[in-house]
Parts: sequence; structure tokens; C-alpha cells
Amino acid sequence: MNAFVSLKGITKKYGDFTALNNVNIELGDGRIHAVMGENGAGKTTLMNIIYGLDQPTSGEVWVNNTPVKMSSPKDALHLGIGMIHQHFMLVDTLTVAENIVLGLEGQGMSLDLKTHEAKIAVLSEEYGLNVDPKAEIWTLSMGMRQRVEIVKALYRDVKLLILDEPTSVLTPTEVGTFLDGLERLKARGKSVAFITHKLDEVMAVADDITVMRHGAVTQSTPTADITKNELAASMMGADFAGDLGKSNKAMGDVLLSIEGVSVVGEKGNLTLNNVSLNVKAGEILGVAGVDGNGQDELADAISGMAEIDKGEIYLSGVPVSSVSVKDRRQKHQLGYVPADRHGTAVVMNYSVAMNGALRDYSNAPYSKYGIMQNGTIRDVAESWVEDYDIRLHSVDQEIRFLSGGNQQKLVFAREIESGPEIFMVVQPCKGLDIGAINTVQQNVLALKEAGKAVLYISTELEHILAVADRVAVMCEGQVTGIIKPEEASGERMGLLMAGVREDAS
Repeated sequence: MNAFVSLKGITKKYGDFTALNNVNIELGDGRIHAVMGENGAGKTTLMNIIYGLDQPTSGEVWVNNTPVKMSSPKDALHLGIGMIHQHFMLVDTLTVAENIVLGLEGQGMSLDLKTHEAKIAVLSEEYGLNVDPKAEIWTLSMGMRQRVEIVKALYRDVKLLILDEPTSVLTPTEVGTFLDGLERLKARGKSVAFITHKLDEVMAVADDITVMRHGAVTQSTPTADITKNELAASMMGADFAGDLGKSNKAMGDVLLSIEGVSVVGEKGNLTLNNVSLNVKAGEILGVAGVDGNGQDELADAISGMAEIDKGEIYLSGVPVSSVSVKDRRQKHQLGYVPADRHGTAVVMNYSVAMNGALRDYSNAPYSKYGIMQNGTIRDVAESWVEDYDIRLHSVDQEIRFLSGGNQQKLVFAREIESGPEIFMVVQPCKGLDIGAINTVQQNVLALKEAGKAVLYISTELEHILAVADRVAVMCEGQVTGIIKPEEASGERMGLLMAGVREDAS
């Protein structure tokens, strides 16, 4: 195999912390290389070094059999290396073509946008990306925005395209289209390196796989030489166990009840239409469906972030439609892990310790006589680090420096330790690796075992089926059916998600 990029003995240290330890990887010409591992394993740091966003403490990067030094992404682009981040770098108010040419070198004082639009259209068609150069970014789906980022890189004639968790923001249909696109890139001689935790996607398209743990490479192999279970075991450092051990403990009274709830959206349409659900103590009710079919609105209605137009919501038998968000959480014991971790669950430039206190910062033990008790806040956070296996340097570091999985562990710790009777989680495993997913699911099952009512909202059906006692399916703001996990055949779930109704009970 001819390597386009070779990493030789790459080590990266931040103070006393070693993020990468003597990493050696070769990224072959015209091959798709998956980089896998737990959150915090060093995958993104490694890719950032290849792209010039970060520099190694020691070791070398070779491109086309020549050692190079990259101090910025500009250097990487000159060498034919492009990167698409998990959070896209696009300006919503500009068109596709304007975003693609933004920052392009050699444009002089004038810009012939029409010429660029024509070239972009040809390039897009060549790679089967079907991007409209004149479309404004804000009008595009996440899948289409990702295509724009790919065209943007190809327009700069990159030879190696790095993608960070590329399918985490895509719908199931868009994932299939994306994977087909990787094959087209490969067929045209491009190299691809992508960070992911999704085993099925890796087995479907990758030629080579590198697994990382704790900043080191544990395995690097052609995909043909490893099985899915062997890959999972390599990531986890132990045999992969799919059985979570769901209990059959008797359920108690209904703690969460949603009766005939409707919500009108900003455009006057019904985003929730006469939804009725209930969850008992010691039960996990999963809510499944294609993204954008009322799941977010349901969570907002329960948490108090959205007003309901009809119906009522009961927490432990108490109607709460006129109760504030704060009182629902504190007085009525609602624990909530939202979908938008960065937007509504943590403050990215706050410390880990302060994020741990966000929910109840004005109450004991975090506050005394109106004065925040910083020592107590740190002590509590440090106990959670131990109890919930949160991997970090210090509780004083900003939470933005933690991996997504470790951020999620802190949010779970904060909500669980508040002592909720009702627990709602939305997309809790989005973007997480196998280890973090297993931790989330074990936490949810422990809540069930403790007699809590759990509402588990997710578009990742396999995760719902792994923990739920019943599964409600939503389509266009309505519940189309409620079934048991063992009854959830692919055909039946597909029909329910498409809007074919069954009697919901």
C-alpha cells in the first residue's frame, strides 16, 4: 500500500497529560480509513495534527514520503489535506457558492461568482453530490450542508479528506447517501480518513481500521481481517457484551402522564397533535421515530420549554402546564438530559465543577446564605468524577475540553444525583462511542431498577430497543402505535414511522 500520509511516533502532551502516545498510522492512497475508539481516546487530536490545527510534541508527519511541518490548516490545504468538522464551518446567510469560495486564494480584488457557480455545479455532479450553488445555507438540511463542506474541500483539490463523526448529524437515509459518496470519492482516487464509533458503517465502507484507546493505537488492520465483535472488543479492551441485563421488576403507579397534548408551532402548524402517553414507576418508555416528527416538541412540552395549547401534563399526579421550568425540575423532581448537550445542558466555557452545580446552584449544599460554596462545588464534582468514571485532567478545567462522552457523563451525574422521580433523556447516545453508550444505558436501567419513571426519546432505534419496556412511535406529531420491543420487526416499525397507525395503548 502506498501511503499518502504517514504518522511516525506522534506524541502530544498538554502539561502532564499525554493525549497521544507514540502513534504510528499510514493513510493509503485511494483508501477509506476509519479511526475508532472511546470518546477521549485521542482520535480528534490526531486528526487535528494531520490538518495543522495542532502540532505534535514529538514525532513526524510525512506526506508523499516527505517529512512536513504544518503550523496551520493553510499548510495542510497546500499539501492536499482537507478536514470537515463535526460542527460545520458555514455561514448560514451566504449561498453555497459564496461559502465555497470564501477564503479561496488567488481571487484578487474582484470575484466572478457566476464562473465559480458553474464550476461548483460541474464538480458537484461529477461526485454525485447534487449541490445547488445558488441555495442559501440556512435552507439546507444537515445532510446537504455536509455535502457543501465536501464540495468546498474538493474545490480546493484535496487528496485526503478527514471527517470527524460525519454521520452523527444525519438521518438514516442521509447516512446511506453519505456512505455511497465515500465510495465515489475512493473511486476517483481520493483518500478518506473518518472518525466514527459506528461499527456497521465501518464494516460497510472502510478498507482499513485503526482503533485507539487512551491516546495509543491498540490495533491497525485491514477491515477484511477483523470481525465486528473483534472490533468492538478491541475498542473496549474486553469482550463485547450486548446483553444489558434488563430486569422484570414489577412496575408501580403512573408517574408521568401526558393526556391529549397538542402544541402549535411557530408557523401555526400542529407540531404535537393529541398525544397521550404514560410512564409508570420502574418503567422505561422509549419514543422512536424519524427525526423531526414531534419528539423535540414533546420534550419541550414536558420540561416546560414550550407551552401546550390543549391537554395536560402530570408529574406524579400533579398538573404542571402552568408550572415553571425550574419548579418542574426542583419541586416536581423531573430529571432531564436534553438533546442539545452544548446548547442547553452545559456552559462550554464554565469549569466542570461549575457545570455540575448548574441545576441547583442556588440551593444547599452549593449555596449558603446566598454565597456560593466553591469548595463544596469542587468536592461534589470530584465525587462524581469517581462514581461516574468521568475522564478529565481536573474539575477546574473548562468542560469544552472534555470529550462528548465525558460531558454526557457529567450531565447524567448532575441529573441523577438530584434525586428525580421522573427522568427524561433525549438523544442520549448521539455521537458517543460504544463505552459511553453502554454507560448511558446502564444508568438508565439503574433508574428503572430504583423505581423511577424513564422517558427515553431517541432516533437510534437499536438503543431504544436495548432498554425500553415499551416503545411509542411518532410520526408528524402523533403517536402511531405503542408496542413491546420483542414485537418491533423492521417492517412493523417502518410502517409506524411512516404514519400507518395502530391503536396506541
